[in-house]
Amino acid sequence: MSPPVSSRAGRPSADAATLRIAVDIGGTFTDLAAFNEAGDRLSFGKALSTYDDLVRGIQDTVEGAGVDFKDAFLFLHGSTVVINTLLERTGAQTALLITEGFRDIYEIGRINRPDAYNLYFDKHVPLVSRSLRYEVPERLLATGGTYKELDEDVVRDLAATLNDRGIDAVAILLLHSYRNPAHEKRVKDIVQEYLPHAFVTASHELTQEYREFERASTVAANAYVGPRVQTYLDALDGHLERKGFPGDFFAVQSTGGLFPVEDARRDCVRMLESGPAAGVIGTQAICAQIGLSNAIAFDMGGTTAKAGVILDGQPLTTGSALIGSYERALPIQIPMIDIFEVGTGGGSIAQVAKGSGLRVGPRSAGSFPGPVAYGRGGTEPTVTDANLVLGRLDPDHFLGGQMKLDQPAAEAAMQARIGDPLGLDAVEAADGILRIAATAMSYAVKGVTTERGLDAGSFAMVVYGGAGPLHASAIAREIGIRKVIIPFSPGHFSAYGMLFGDLRYDYVRSCFQRLQDMPFDHLENLYRELEEQGRVAVAASAVRPEAIVIQRYADMRYVGQEHAVTVELAPSIFQSNDRAAIKKAFDVVHQQRYGTSAPNEPAELVSVRATVVGAMRKPPRQTVEEGGAAPAGDALVRTKQVYFRDTHFVSTPVYDRNRLRAGNRISGPALIEEHASTTVLWPDDDLVVDAFGNLDITIGAAA
Repeated sequence: MSPPVSSRAGRPSADAATLRIAVDIGGTFTDLAAFNEAGDRLSFGKALSTYDDLVRGIQDTVEGAGVDFKDAFLFLHGSTVVINTLLERTGAQTALLITEGFRDIYEIGRINRPDAYNLYFDKHVPLVSRSLRYEVPERLLATGGTYKELDEDVVRDLAATLNDRGIDAVAILLLHSYRNPAHEKRVKDIVQEYLPHAFVTASHELTQEYREFERASTVAANAYVGPRVQTYLDALDGHLERKGFPGDFFAVQSTGGLFPVEDARRDCVRMLESGPAAGVIGTQAICAQIGLSNAIAFDMGGTTAKAGVILDGQPLTTGSALIGSYERALPIQIPMIDIFEVGTGGGSIAQVAKGSGLRVGPRSAGSFPGPVAYGRGGTEPTVTDANLVLGRLDPDHFLGGQMKLDQPAAEAAMQARIGDPLGLDAVEAADGILRIAATAMSYAVKGVTTERGLDAGSFAMVVYGGAGPLHASAIAREIGIRKVIIPFSPGHFSAYGMLFGDLRYDYVRSCFQRLQDMPFDHLENLYRELEEQGRVAVAASAVRPEAIVIQRYADMRYVGQEHAVTVELAPSIFQSNDRAAIKKAFDVVHQQRYGTSAPNEPAELVSVRATVVGAMRKPPRQTVEEGGAAPAGDALVRTKQVYFRDTHFVSTPVYDRNRLRAGNRISGPALIEEHASTTVLWPDDDLVVDAFGNLDITIGAAA
């Protein structure tokens, strides 16, 4: 990654601005969190996502929050535009230039066949068709040396052909460019000369790891989404300029770190999981505030549910992700927070499938037409409609009363679409929908815990997203979790998490050497080279961080293994040149991940990784006013009938979260309402408000 360029050029001075604005675009809602450093004040905004013009939805949240771009020195942004473009297959017409003889590696892929006896198995479908994959005469050795020189005349002919075909994006993957990028750089120069209008990307710019299929898939994905992302970011940047924004525009990476919009225009795929990653960073901040080392970050919005893990105070990360289902997925090889996602959210559509089975998601009603209750033309019942039918949402107090819900329409659709075909009444149908949704969402939690060798039941779960607190207790019961925390303003939490983001640059270099044979001086030099790149990138930013923090990692495996695990290496290891400590750290991680280790077997280094973080000033989290064990009288706003599985409809108190105080205790059943979310407390749950206003829930306290 090259050093960033300041986005402040041509804009008015930001010296007097004191506001940070963070915006996260989700499948249903666009959320805003703003922090004014002058008065340590937080503001929040929420509006329906506008698919026809995403920038309009952003402006709606700004106006709803009562803030102004003119007062901001920093704009932070996360978006689903990258992941949606990949999943919906709505990207640009893309060509792939690849080393001669390797045209089909992108299609051959890996032999992932989880169901060996499935006669209807389908492999992944490449983003680039075979007719648009072209071979380039050249070949480098694994050492980086030249085996066959690049034939530039052929490249020029190919570039002319691409221009004639009207190609919008070009991906370049040449073998062993992670060792020596010279050929890729030259090919890119020639292609840009012939196709100045096209988005052109080379694999070495995105990843310097080996594995040719994963590299091909990553660069193809970056090219495929590039034109759409560039168009979107240009439109947003232009909107900021017209609104008099004087500051710097940063995008959120899948690591939860920030990088300048100029880098985001080029390395678009790094924004793959920007919103969910920001939520995990926010969870890390909450954990640090309350002294919690291990937690599951669970985010349920309108379209999907996502989970990540904080372990020993740090987010679990990975060097790659699979986009799509396991057997048909396309890998993306970039550093990112380890996040597992399922297609279940508040807008997930329920339907009766063949054989009279009830299915929930992955189709979503989105923001338009949205759930039936929104009154925007939706006809198919959703998870949100089910919550309304069961009394867990109030038709007059959704989004603080700004948006009225149509309960009769939701009940009618529930009965007609689900109840009648299954022989149930509307309430039974709604309860079935929520039970299925809770089970589906538990898979996201298990995907980042049980499948990683972690005991989910031993973790606390921090739940956020507009729909998360509605389902937190049900999901916790499904998994065996006993402690749930609902943070401050959960409906805006991913945007809030962006305010805790830091400038971050991740670098990796494959090395392939046995640990016992690797000279420590050589290993130290590898890390220092990567770290210097990061220091230069941070120094080039217009925003000055408070400190530079460096973390070192290594991808390691036992000699004879194919796949590696990532191990964090403490600074003390390099101070004492402690080779045994590296091996011990690897054994521990391998034991945790696979349930076995081999302390007496030799290990080898596959890649070295360095993360360079420019630590930004964090918003202070103010404590809330102390109160007694019983909430103040005005905190109880009404009582209503709410359905629970064991008790059916029961009289349930409804509390205004803004009127709760530290130390207040509430026993279920109860609802705690706030502007963008509602927390459901089941009959045997207990809640206490902590010093920061978080809702600390003990699940099944009477059990």
